[in-house]
Amino acid sequence: MTYFVTGATGFIGRYLVANLLKRGKPVYALVRKSSVKKLDALRESLGANEKTLIAVPGDLAKKHLGVSDADLKKLKGKVDHVFHLAAIYDLNASAEEQKVANVDGTRHAVEFAEAVQAGCFHHVSSIAAAGLYDGVFREDMFDEAEDLDHAYFSTKHESEGVVRKRCKRPWRIYRPGFVVGHSKTGEIDKIDGPYYFFKTIQKMRDMLPPWMPTIGIEGGRINIVPVDFVADALDHLAHKKGLDGKCFHLTDPAPHRIGEVLNIFAKAAHAPQMTLRVNAKMFGFIPAPVVYGLASLAPVKRAIKVTLNDLGIPRDVFQFVNWPTRYDNREAAKALKGSGIEVPPLENYAWRLWDYWERNLDPDLFIDRSLAGRVKGKVVVVTGGSSGIGQATAHKLAEAGARVIIVARDPEKLEATRKEIAAHGGTCITYSCDLTDLAAIDALSKKILAEHGGVDFLVNNAGRSIRRAVVNSIDRFHDFERTMQLNYFGAVKLILAFLPAMVARKKGHVINISSIGVLSRAPRFSAYVASKAALDAFSECAASELLDKGVHFTNINMPLVRTPMIAPTRIYENVPTLSPEEAAGLVVDAIVHRQVRIATRLGIFGAISHAIAPKLTQVLLNTAFNMFPDSSAAQGKKDGESQALTAEQIAFAQITQGIHW
Repeated sequence: MTYFVTGATGFIGRYLVANLLKRGKPVYALVRKSSVKKLDALRESLGANEKTLIAVPGDLAKKHLGVSDADLKKLKGKVDHVFHLAAIYDLNASAEEQKVANVDGTRHAVEFAEAVQAGCFHHVSSIAAAGLYDGVFREDMFDEAEDLDHAYFSTKHESEGVVRKRCKRPWRIYRPGFVVGHSKTGEIDKIDGPYYFFKTIQKMRDMLPPWMPTIGIEGGRINIVPVDFVADALDHLAHKKGLDGKCFHLTDPAPHRIGEVLNIFAKAAHAPQMTLRVNAKMFGFIPAPVVYGLASLAPVKRAIKVTLNDLGIPRDVFQFVNWPTRYDNREAAKALKGSGIEVPPLENYAWRLWDYWERNLDPDLFIDRSLAGRVKGKVVVVTGGSSGIGQATAHKLAEAGARVIIVARDPEKLEATRKEIAAHGGTCITYSCDLTDLAAIDALSKKILAEHGGVDFLVNNAGRSIRRAVVNSIDRFHDFERTMQLNYFGAVKLILAFLPAMVARKKGHVINISSIGVLSRAPRFSAYVASKAALDAFSECAASELLDKGVHFTNINMPLVRTPMIAPTRIYENVPTLSPEEAAGLVVDAIVHRQVRIATRLGIFGAISHAIAPKLTQVLLNTAFNMFPDSSAAQGKKDGESQALTAEQIAFAQITQGIHW
């Protein structure tokens, strides 16, 4: 008994070959020249050799699979089973590519089986051969398939038809559901099916706490099976007598709806659950011309394209959200009875699939996400670079090979920072400037542009914070003027100065060190938060205008950081804070990943709370306001001794880590 396998180095093929080799008989594998190394790797992984796993040169697109006459003669009458797995399983592939691989390839495989007088031809089809049939599709159904407009569906249906109508050898057909990774290891070779939504789940996890409810879709039932089940079922069914001329659904008899599947994977990823799921069918009342009309508008088309590209989701996927077909698998279940081969519950192995994807297939793993990859040899201006967050950021940038320019008022502190960076082999240039003086900013920017030719990254870090209740600020309008002058006008003046050169070169990135207060609206910081909110708003408006010109903006809603700026507030000695180095890490993330906004989960939760429950949020903030008093200086008194926090204050500060109280 010998076997011949097409697609032996493919995902399902690898596991099927492993099973066949255990039977102690040689396996012949169709191999293109480009896949010889893959077969060698497969041999090594399975402990096989050239005598047990034998390469047969060929090409799916050619007659008799491109197998030479000499090899056809050698194999004639010796092949008991031909397993045809080679095909394109990719929604992104063109219709022509799918026709050549799926339809022509199957026709050539059938010709090969007849030429070598194979004992049985095993065709691995797909549930896609049923199209989007509305109802239960049985294993003995074929011509009843509906809605085969998509190339993937039509070519899988047509290729199965080739076997049914043209194959003169005994044949068996297998229709697997959506094949995912191995239920024991999570291994898979590419992103497909439910994996297209993993990036969305990951982004939700990174943005929101796992306990926060979210809105999702319900959708139709998606039939998911792990690759090891498919390979084991194929092996068992192929060797069982009396099954020729039959079709078997290798499917889950109790499939989940798409919304349930996404929640299962969200749980595996420790991401928020979609507790409110909307049935996508409810939007079916909208006339198709209206949908197509909106989708054809240039802004809508671009928004959809950018969003889907960012998430790695093919647009075609959404055609199948309301998957209407259920698959009756009674023939397969009957033939597998007693074998111990059955579909494991997705809940039991979803975490393995997620873990393997995040460790091995997450698209972000294949992008140069190093800081050096972004800034090496580039000019980076960091304001407030002589201490705190700015100084720590300058060190990281210089270590990554950037030409760092630090700006601050104190020449001595600037020089001390420059020497520290130079001692570690970094490049640092210093400019002394009062960033509240608009004329001084003009002179500074002209000098930097003249001496360095342009700025690639601008980090607006210099800032002033004032912690004082509004009732204690009635006679201190200058507090609002000072914070606005540095935090908003100074930063905007610098952006406007460097912007023309960025636009001309079609590249540039502005990173603003904003505050978590912009999201949480914490009391006592009306002057500070207002100035930071103004800069956030300016940057968001500018970003929308300049996106297609290569200029990007990132607002970092920074939580409380232990810097000289907060030193006068004694109670901060007893509350959780970030170190300047940790804060600089967020700046690095902004440069590397180029996000629109970087914020903590608590900050995002605060913004959402203000949006959906503003009155309740005000009550909570008022409670916090009364819990933490103004400093003696803010009350117009001489600064007294540091007062220890109460147990209640400490507990509240721990729960709301990072918020300025």
